[in-house]
Amino acid sequence: MRIILIGQAAFGEKTLEKLVSKGEEIPAVYCPPDAAGGKIDPIKQKALALGIPVNQPKTFKDPQVQEQVRALNADLGILAFVSQIIPPPVFSAPRFGSICYHPSLLPRHRGRSAINWTLLNGETETGFTIFWLDQGIDTGAILLQKNISVDPDETTGGLYFNKLFPLGVDAMAEAVDLVKGGNPPRIVQDESQATYEPIFGDEHCAIDWSKPAGEVYNLIRASDPQPGAHTTFNGNMVRLFDARLTSSQGSGAPGTVTGIGTDDITIALDGGSLTVKKARGDGGKISAAEFAKQVDLKPGDRLG
Repeated sequence: MRIILIGQAAFGEKTLEKLVSKGEEIPAVYCPPDAAGGKIDPIKQKALALGIPVNQPKTFKDPQVQEQVRALNADLGILAFVSQIIPPPVFSAPRFGSICYHPSLLPRHRGRSAINWTLLNGETETGFTIFWLDQGIDTGAILLQKNISVDPDETTGGLYFNKLFPLGVDAMAEAVDLVKGGNPPRIVQDESQATYEPIFGDEHCAIDWSKPAGEVYNLIRASDPQPGAHTTFNGNMVRLFDARLTSSQGSGAPGTVTGIGTDDITIALDGGSLTVKKARGDGGKISAAEFAKQVDLKPGDRLG
């Protein structure tokens, strides 16, 4: 099958590898312009190594770019981790249209931060969806969908790289086979079940130590590795990572440091205790114990 691949980063790169290994014809790869400093995207590096033409338009709204896509006479378009807006003249140009990967069980968690919001809500099951593009945001008919369990201590980074990423790449190949087989699924999303959340940013990541232990913990793992759940100490922002929740009640008010170990710190919560292994202040991410030493954080001190 003749496939146009639009994507970026490692997910786009591995999707390209998978499609080529299956013998699919890739007439062109599209990815964003090179980042400042000349850093080359992995999908671009892989495409060039395979001898596949690479196009890097600033916008797909450019009529010349749209004509270029149409001229490729593709059977299918695939979006594999795309941050640019893809307008109808582009995604409808291939003979069968275009499909896109999304890391949630649509119609739940539409938007660019689906994994973060899944963990923030404390959900124990998620998955991914490959859907047909339309003019909405993650609203197109479903081609393929798979469920994945969420472990209690998983972070956004762990859930993505250990489960959603590798299984999603394999599912992209499966989706292509469904299209090639004829009459592929086009299951209309149930709008009554739809949710949409904004991009998960710093404004969502401030720790409220008065909240129940489970809610605080879900915020920290939802924010790991980016942007990092934050609190303050002596008026300076502190970001916490690589945490674990225990049910044993810590002594002191929620947010109080109850212990400093070899590489971690322990913080009292409302209904449990939090052990934090990594922290970041003005500098880079270091062990929480080393951070405590740098800022003179001691047992009995209260964060926030």
